[in-house]
Amino acid sequence: MKQYAFNDAQFLSAREKALVLKAWVRFLMNGLRWEDFSDRLYTHLSLHCSFIAHYNRAGFYATYFENGEDTTRFLSQFDKRGECRSVEYGGSWWLNGDYEDLTRAMIEEASRYIPALMEQASGEAKAADLAEARRLASKHGFTIQEG
Repeated sequence: MKQYAFNDAQFLSAREKALVLKAWVRFLMNGLRWEDFSDRLYTHLSLHCSFIAHYNRAGFYATYFENGEDTTRFLSQFDKRGECRSVEYGGSWWLNGDYEDLTRAMIEEASRYIPALMEQASGEAKAADLAEARRLASKHGFTIQEG
């Protein structure tokens, strides 16, 4: 991981920003596992990255990381190949302000993980869609062939 110079902010010191970034990289590097989705990372995402408030860390995780389509949508916010717009509000204001240094570092560090994570999430979404199509077809007396 590259070294970054962070500035203290009202609610997050430079040291705390570095710890958030470390948690972010660990979460991405390990494939978005629940055990790597720390409270520190959840708190930063929900307070400073333009996500709506979720009831708790488990609710946030369930919203974005248990369904491939939702995971792809979440990752798009941090994908420097795109516009990095808020997936919930559509704006880019979250890229500026007291947490801009950390936000930009998160986007930069994510760039080496996002392509593979998006491919994996897209595959999971496709598998879920096909399973649902088979379930519905079977419910109505049809069979879907692989191919």
